Amino acid sequence: MKKLILIALVLMPLSAVAQQKFAHINASEVFAAMPETTTAQTELQTLQTQYQEEFQRLQDELRTKYEDYQKNEATLPDATKQRRQQELQDLNQRLEEFAQKSEQDIQTKYQEKLAPIHEKLFNAIKEVGTAGGYIYVVDISAQATPILFFNETLSTDVTSQVKAKLGIK
Repeated sequence: MKKLILIALVLMPLSAVAQQKFAHINASEVFAAMPETTTAQTELQTLQTQYQEEFQRLQDELRTKYEDYQKNEATLPDATKQRRQQELQDLNQRLEEFAQKSEQDIQTKYQEKLAPIHEKLFNAIKEVGTAGGYIYVVDISAQATPILFFNETLSTDVTSQVKAKLGIK
């Protein structure tokens, strides 16, 4: 009798584990398929192109003024040389500041545009996980925390369910 109780106690946790449900998703695939992602990436690319064009314009201006200065340096009075050197230094500083500010602005816009999309995806995963009664939904995409091993036969792929929840085909 004691052996029967002991066996029941040992097997009970195993049956509880067998009843637990696990799922996995390729969140990168879903994120890339979301129309909001494409729109945000297009807007960000447009912004980046605008900054690159302005940066190129400033570089061209600096190069032109520097070449003009070098060509005429020997004939310029000292006061004019000093003024032009200061102009070149100021323009170079503006160029560096513009590069830093534009990079910061792009990063800020990136966060502003993509954060709501990530939140929408997370909420859809949460809803599918809750509705399916899953204990864990693990992201198996390359950007996620590395998983050394998982048995796909013991885990349900909910990628298509999340896509359906988001209205993606």
